[in-house]
Amino acid sequence: MDKVKAKKHLGQHFLKDEGIARDIADTLTLEGYSKVLEIGPGMGVLTKYLLDKPIQTYVIEIDTESVEYLNAHYPKLHGHIISKDFLRYNVTEDFGTEPFAIIGNFPYNISTQIVFRTLELRERIPEFAGMFQKEVAERICEKKGSKTYGILSVLVQAFYDAEYLFTVSEDVFNPPPKVKSGVLRLRRKENFHLPVDEKMFFSVVKAAFNQRRKTMRNSLKSYITSDSLKQDSIFDLRPEQLSVEQFITLTQKIAADGV
Repeated sequence: MDKVKAKKHLGQHFLKDEGIARDIADTLTLEGYSKVLEIGPGMGVLTKYLLDKPIQTYVIEIDTESVEYLNAHYPKLHGHIISKDFLRYNVTEDFGTEPFAIIGNFPYNISTQIVFRTLELRERIPEFAGMFQKEVAERICEKKGSKTYGILSVLVQAFYDAEYLFTVSEDVFNPPPKVKSGVLRLRRKENFHLPVDEKMFFSVVKAAFNQRRKTMRNSLKSYITSDSLKQDSIFDLRPEQLSVEQFITLTQKIAADGV
């Protein structure tokens, strides 16, 4: 097999620029882990540069044609090709309790789901790097005060330090997507413990941004149970005006008020 045909239903856009593939591989710091899992390797343009690094490289791919191609062209991957859906994959099957990094040229149609799955597995994943649709990458890394700052920004940055690294043109893919791409790196905050119930924190953040044009007093009115909390000036703000730390504080206040 000489090549793999990109499949629209899998959101495949194969990177063909070797320099950019090398640059993405080089975003890994290789600190705090000895294994890396590449999601959606396609024909292995990024994989080949990961295999040159002093770490164990695994790939996970649901496209059987890509799996066949990788087996034929990358003998170093034998035993490290996982033919499964990352969103439903039990990481302990191949990684046990060991930490590992995640990297990839992520399919745009499931990239946000990949991020949420990473948050669920954050105790295992000290580093996450790769390529997204540019506006999604920017949203993940955005700070408060921006129109693109939102649910992803707050939830990711509660647990990871996020860096937007560089932009990638549409022309370096086959087939080319209709949008530019952006490469980011997330490094987990070490020794950080969310000082509030995680489910409540996620719920408060999502409720706030689901009505982002309203003040917090209106979007979170179902969470306010006392008159004293209702008077707190934090509820005069709109969600994009609150930092990650302020969202944590807000959740603490709501929890204490409920008690």
